[in-house]
Amino acid sequence: MESLAPVAYLTLAIAVIGGYLLGSIPFGLIATRLGGAGDIRKIGSGNIGATNVLRSGRKDLAAITLLGDGGKGAVAVGLAHLLSHGNPLVVALAGGAAFAGHIFPVWLKFNGGKGVATFYGVLLAAAWPVGLLAAATWLAMAALFRISSLAALTAAALAAPFALATDRPYPILGLCLFMAVLIYIRHKDNIARLLKGEEPKIGNKKTAEAPPPEA
Repeated sequence: MESLAPVAYLTLAIAVIGGYLLGSIPFGLIATRLGGAGDIRKIGSGNIGATNVLRSGRKDLAAITLLGDGGKGAVAVGLAHLLSHGNPLVVALAGGAAFAGHIFPVWLKFNGGKGVATFYGVLLAAAWPVGLLAAATWLAMAALFRISSLAALTAAALAAPFALATDRPYPILGLCLFMAVLIYIRHKDNIARLLKGEEPKIGNKKTAEAPPPEA
């Protein structure tokens, strides 16, 4: 495990708190409201992520959400890298904090998104080979099955093996495992629908459904 001795605790606190606050910015909710699409929490699954924004029929807002949710994770990691001179433990903690901020944003009563875009943003900034492999996994699974959740779950499950295969530091391996566990927890309803063969495919427009209580 990377030692914290050369890193000031103030720097660590700034990286973690700053990462969480960056991660908690709800780009999907902001984009749909400013874009005139209403409250994304009342559309489709009720989730604030890019996949559900796409169900509103607004590809432009979905793209903005995707870039925003991924970008905030990358920015959090990048700033932590600069503050700590590349200390892997601080970078991993900041990335994990940004990811947790997206899923549990204080501004939305700790009820946020499922974390997939932020997962990729964090990985690409913290360990780009792992991020690229995870992104390639998502693309391959999405092309084969056209089910976003299945692609995300597969990529999340393989992130830690990718980190081992590319000889990433242990804090990055821990970050991959932490994000994968939360992604699986947040996708529990998707997993249930996958097992029943009822999970909607990419591009389906679902505007009439009320959001589930846990969305």
